[in-house]
Amino acid sequence: MNTALAVPAPAGGLQRRISDLLYTRRGLLLLALLAPPLLWFGVVYLGSLLALLANAFFGLDDFTGQVVREFTLKNFVDLAEPSNLDVARRSITMSLAVTLACVVLGFPLAYYMARYATGAQKAVLYIAVMLPLWSSYLVRLYAWKLLLAKEGAISWLAQHTHSTWLLDALLSLPAIGGPSLSFSAIGTFVVFVYMWLPFMVLPIQAAVERIPGSYLEASSDLGASPALTFRRIILPLAMPGIAAGSIFTFSLTLGDYIIPQVIGDSTMYIGQVVFKQQGVAGNVPFAAAFSLVPIVVIGIYLWFAKRLGAFDAL
Repeated sequence: MNTALAVPAPAGGLQRRISDLLYTRRGLLLLALLAPPLLWFGVVYLGSLLALLANAFFGLDDFTGQVVREFTLKNFVDLAEPSNLDVARRSITMSLAVTLACVVLGFPLAYYMARYATGAQKAVLYIAVMLPLWSSYLVRLYAWKLLLAKEGAISWLAQHTHSTWLLDALLSLPAIGGPSLSFSAIGTFVVFVYMWLPFMVLPIQAAVERIPGSYLEASSDLGASPALTFRRIILPLAMPGIAAGSIFTFSLTLGDYIIPQVIGDSTMYIGQVVFKQQGVAGNVPFAAAFSLVPIVVIGIYLWFAKRLGAFDAL
C-alpha cells in the first residue's frame, strides 16, 4: 500500500505568487506604486481644496462673524468691485513681468550650460543655479530686504559710484517707485525674479540639450545667419522648456503673499488678500471665493502652455 507523502508548501509561496502576478501584469504594479501618492493627493490635497472652495458659496454673519452655511453668490459679486479687480490686475501683471524677465535672463545662461559648458564648468554652473534653493526661503527674502533698504548695500554702492541720480530717477517713476527699493514695486519685482529664476533656467536648459546639433549645422550650411537660426530653429524647439519654466514662475508669483508683505509698499496682491481675509478678518467665504481667481487664471495659463508644447516631453 502506497503512502502519500505530504510535501510542505515552499516558504514564501504567497509572496512568490504576488511577485509573479505583478511581473506579468505591469498595470497592477504601476497601480500599486501610484496608489499611495494618488490617495494622499486625492484625499488630503484635493479634498481640502474642495472643502475650501465650498465655503465660497456660504455667507458671513455681519453681527457674529460666523459662517452661515446657506447658498449665496454674494462673494462672487464682491469680486467684481473695483478694488478687488485692481488687486487681480496687479497680481497678473506682476506675474507676467516676472515670467518675461526670467525668460530674458535665464535663456542665455541655460543655452550656454546646454551648448558650451562641459565637465567641471557645467557642474559649477549647475551648483550656482541650484545653490540659492538650498537655503531658507525666508533667509533669502530678508537678506534682500537688507540689500534693498535705504541704508543697504545697493544704496551704498550707488553713492560710491556716483550713480545715486540713477537710483533716485528709478524710484521717482510712478507706479513702480517708492521711498526706497525695499518699499517699491520694483523691489518686489527684483526679489520675485531672483527667487524663481532657477525654475526657469533648468527647464530651458533641458529643452536646449534635446536640440540635435545637426539641425544647427544644417542651418549654417544652408547660409542662415545666427539670428535666423535662433529665430527659426532654436527658439521654436526650446519653446516647450520656456513654457514649462513659465508655469513655475507665473504660478509661484501669482500665489505668493510673503514677498509682497516683506518687500514693497502697501499695495495688495491676491495672496495677501486671501491670507488677510482668512487669517485676520476671519472671512473664510470671501477668501475661498478669491482663491478661485488664481486657480482660474493658472488654468487658462496652463491651457496656453499646453498649446506651446510645455508637456510634450512628459
